[in-house]
Amino acid sequence: MPTAPSSPRLALGVLATGMLMTVLDGSIVTVAMPAIQGDLGFTPVGLSWVVNAYLIAFGSLLLLAGRLGDLVGRKRMFLAGTGVFTAASVLAGVAASPAVLIAARFLQGVGSATASAVGLGILVTLFTEPRERARAIAVFSFTGAAGASLGQVLGGVLTDALAWNWIFFINLPIGAATVLVALRALPADRSLGLKAGADVTGALLVTAGLMAGIYAVVKIEDYGAGSAHTLGFGALALALLAGFLLRQAKAANPLMPLRILRSRSVAGANAVQMLMVAALFSFQVLVALYLQKVLGYGAAETGLAMLPAALVIGAVSLGVSAPLIARFGERNVLLTGLVLLVGVLGLLARVPVHASYATDLLPVMLLAAGFGLALPSLTALAMSGAREEDAGLASGVFNTTQQIGMALGVAVLSTLAAARTESLTAAGSPEPEALTGGYHLAFGVGAGLLLLALAVALTVLRPTAAAGKPRQKTERMTMAA
Repeated sequence: MPTAPSSPRLALGVLATGMLMTVLDGSIVTVAMPAIQGDLGFTPVGLSWVVNAYLIAFGSLLLLAGRLGDLVGRKRMFLAGTGVFTAASVLAGVAASPAVLIAARFLQGVGSATASAVGLGILVTLFTEPRERARAIAVFSFTGAAGASLGQVLGGVLTDALAWNWIFFINLPIGAATVLVALRALPADRSLGLKAGADVTGALLVTAGLMAGIYAVVKIEDYGAGSAHTLGFGALALALLAGFLLRQAKAANPLMPLRILRSRSVAGANAVQMLMVAALFSFQVLVALYLQKVLGYGAAETGLAMLPAALVIGAVSLGVSAPLIARFGERNVLLTGLVLLVGVLGLLARVPVHASYATDLLPVMLLAAGFGLALPSLTALAMSGAREEDAGLASGVFNTTQQIGMALGVAVLSTLAAARTESLTAAGSPEPEALTGGYHLAFGVGAGLLLLALAVALTVLRPTAAAGKPRQKTERMTMAA
């Protein structure tokens, strides 16, 4: 059992700050890309690796990092990951060539994966009482849900007011403070020891498989879904991951005990999350492109236009989701959130070329509150079926499916939007109409993915009792005794 920290709320603040840095770093760089390209002389193809290097390292190492947290200690992994991320941020800020920046971004991904993979595992062992755990998960989920939108605002402001380097330098004081506070705030957990799961072969198989798969997905837009490049790396990824699963079934000390996948709540929540995150890429990224390329918004204006979504997600995550989960159960709150998100993409699939922000876009931003209901519910469900000794692994699995869903969303929806836009342009449509038509297709497919997620949640996830009911029964039994 982990030793209790002096202040669980301070520990939660440390974990949330670590998550916020990770999420901000994933979105803050997108606004600064033109400035980075002009300053360092990136080619258009090379510029994509500023994002891809981070995504590949982050997504492929989450599962391994989560299990290592169980084996060598989650606090150690969090501290090491935050330290690597902070140092890599400084390297990115001083980078004077494309090669150095890409290497720094890869190291940032390594640090982010190491720290974020164990965050949920630490959280669920700190907060064991249902209502308190629901509140803690709501705070943790808020940093992930709203951080991406905040990153776009912050990236635009820092790039315009100072320089692109400051989107990385800002991590230095935050990261250093996080490490210092975490040393005292986080509990010293008892690790299982490497002998409990020192499966080096399994570690190599899963890391290489995820790396090959994510690389194949993020390069679909460049090579095409049916190209030899995509199919070759996709087949390699499937072969490596199949080998990993066979290895885990037979290994004496598996890196990932397959029992974790037998839980309906764990398997179902991860499947729903992958579909939901893939669908919502079209909201997070394509809406920003629509605002800039069709409506003519600037970088800072785009961030501010999307700020209501971040605010409403935060308000729902922090103030509404935990009480609703406690009263109605995770599954019911998740279903409500998914219905609202279907409405978001349904409205966007009809957004006009000459849109009014107040009537056409603001309602969409407000309906994004559904994400503030869905993500905390999914997080609670994904962690509920894991044993304490598997908490880090369950956290790593949950974060891995999130990254895979994001990569799939980037590849599939952006490719569909681009293909539709090219088709409409070739047919003679003006650029704004052609772009809008491409985005309409992506939003419509995203809505379909959300409907599929809703079907999985209805059929796979079992109804969950309100958190307060079992506790009340326990309290009555204790009083009677």
